[in-house]
Amino acid sequence: MAKRFVSPQSLKDVDTHYCSGCGHGILHRIVASVIDKLGLRDKTIGVAPVGCAVIAYDYWNFDVSEAAHGRALAVATGIKRCKPDSFVFTYQGDGDLASIGLAETIHTANRGENLTCVFVNNACYGMTGGQMAPTTVVGQKTATTPFGRNPRAGEGWPLKVSELLAQLPGVCFVARTTVTSPKDVLKTEQCIRQACINQIEKKGFSIVEILSPCPTVWQKTPIEAAKWVQEEMIKVFPLGVIKE
Repeated sequence: MAKRFVSPQSLKDVDTHYCSGCGHGILHRIVASVIDKLGLRDKTIGVAPVGCAVIAYDYWNFDVSEAAHGRALAVATGIKRCKPDSFVFTYQGDGDLASIGLAETIHTANRGENLTCVFVNNACYGMTGGQMAPTTVVGQKTATTPFGRNPRAGEGWPLKVSELLAQLPGVCFVARTTVTSPKDVLKTEQCIRQACINQIEKKGFSIVEILSPCPTVWQKTPIEAAKWVQEEMIKVFPLGVIKE
């Protein structure tokens, strides 16, 4: 019988440390698959964040650099400018990209750096104890909003990074997807592929935001967490291509 599915060459055959139901494992496979299909593995340099994916370099079978918290896009800019023929991408969570790294994110995008950014939004700080993140939705309970995020109590509203970046002329592609169903996984792969092709064609900055379940922090089963993304997160962060 012919094989219908094989593991990407760009993905190491090792167990990951992620919690059951977490979206990172799915996304690692998607990124590796796209890089293989585009023939980019030998010229790829990924930049890992500080967050749940801090040791992504243990899982991908290509060059990966670590960056200080929030500085992934600054590091990626330096690498790409020094090695313009390399394919350079960042893989960042909402705390890394949208909180401590927001300045780097906005200015990198505004300069139109020829980079690809994979932005994982799980609406919380997953690694550091489940505190409120910039993307935590109104009413969502976290370690620092035990009664639910309340904009009227000085906690602000969820930050819609994709819509914000789409306003910048240096940004050529912005999309938001999720990984909570097979159909959504296929759509996510299509969008990440397009974001990679844009870099190959030197079109400028591309970002794909992926709504990802975090069952442990959300205190839900994997099935409940996937359902919460579909029923609650998407209301705040609508899916689709925002700019191309």
